[in-house]
Amino acid sequence: MNALIVAALLLVLLGVAYQSGWSRSRNLVTASGVNVHSRPQYHGSYVAIWAMLPALVVLGLWAWFGGGITHNYTVGQIPQNVLLSLDQTQLNNTIARINALASGYGVAGEVQPFEQSAGDALRSFQMLTFLGVLLAAAVAGGAALLYARSRVTARLRARNAVERVVNLVLLACSAVAILTTVGIVASLVTEAFRFFTFIHPVDFFFGTVWNPNNAGTAGNWGSYGLLPLLVGTLMITAIAMLVAVPVGLMAAIYLSQYAPRQLRAVAKPMIEILAGIPTIVFGFFALVTVGPFLRDLGNLLGLDINATSALTAGVVMGIMIIPFVSSLSDDILNQVPRTLRDGAYGLGATKSETIRNVLLPAALPGIVGAFLLAVSRAIGETMIVVLAAGNAPVLRGNPFEPVATITVSIVNQLTGDTDFAGPQSLVGFALGLTLFVITLCLNVVALYIVRRFREQYE
Repeated sequence: MNALIVAALLLVLLGVAYQSGWSRSRNLVTASGVNVHSRPQYHGSYVAIWAMLPALVVLGLWAWFGGGITHNYTVGQIPQNVLLSLDQTQLNNTIARINALASGYGVAGEVQPFEQSAGDALRSFQMLTFLGVLLAAAVAGGAALLYARSRVTARLRARNAVERVVNLVLLACSAVAILTTVGIVASLVTEAFRFFTFIHPVDFFFGTVWNPNNAGTAGNWGSYGLLPLLVGTLMITAIAMLVAVPVGLMAAIYLSQYAPRQLRAVAKPMIEILAGIPTIVFGFFALVTVGPFLRDLGNLLGLDINATSALTAGVVMGIMIIPFVSSLSDDILNQVPRTLRDGAYGLGATKSETIRNVLLPAALPGIVGAFLLAVSRAIGETMIVVLAAGNAPVLRGNPFEPVATITVSIVNQLTGDTDFAGPQSLVGFALGLTLFVITLCLNVVALYIVRRFREQYE
């Protein structure tokens, strides 16, 4: 509720400031008839930015320091004799009970008189401080609004100032994305190195047995061989690509080159519906439908196919990935210049020859990008392989048998109470770093392919 009130205040302040600056600019043109450097919308944005900055600073300061101030006030409401008798755990529980009472929630057990009075006092304190912060933000924003409005003149370079602010905002957004990636990589590398202080890298990367001892002690950590998980991941990914790439690419070619407009308008959204289905639904579909079907089909053909196997997980994952390949490839094929196709037809090429010799080579870089996205999605998928792959971390090359993947093992090792002090939990970071390196290698290979086969069309 408080967040909605703050958002409403900021929106009102933003709207009033923009309208004030815009009307001020219009009045300058009407009253004097002189040419202004910037358009009214830039003057409105200029005043709005000036009004928002101090208001956001006030709210940011309270968000930073308000928790500590409220905590100190809550502790101050506890009688001194009671406060001295509490250890840290009991003090935290008492503060939590007082906060619950202040918020109007019930608490377990009997409520002490000092807890009730402290809860009432804290409720009043929170209300007063919230109103005070809102008033301070409104006053600061209003004062900045008046100051910025007074600066609006015919020669004010509001457009330059607004564009500088926009550039800073875009730079900040880019920095957030970059720093987030750097932070993720740094955390993976740091924790992975901690894992390698327990398990030798050679035993991890080239080990053929995966059997972590989650209850183990020093010197009895178990086996952490990566190869069974890596083989299982690559096997399921390969099966998924064998399903998704031909079906998705052929569907894209048909929709972009052969399908009537009415059919395309219906078929393309229906294919993309698959992308909106939760992966847990695909996993359940694999477990109760596809797996038994493949098992029965194998019995008819004399093959021993498990209901939960790499084949089951790969086929269902391929079905899930079809819309990614189809939709992206269709968009890329439609972006090929029409003049290239018309030129091929003018030279006597058939439609199929035009597709093979002109359309696909021209769209190859984009299609490679679509395939890369599909491979990355397959490697990082979790729920389907949890339910359909069997979770058997055994090194085998038979796709009809259960396997385990890297993502499933990460889930298994990080589920439950983990203190990140032993290899049982730290191995999740080593596995995550392995997935990151695999994805990075895929990007490098795709970039090479794109640069190798890219053609420039005028």
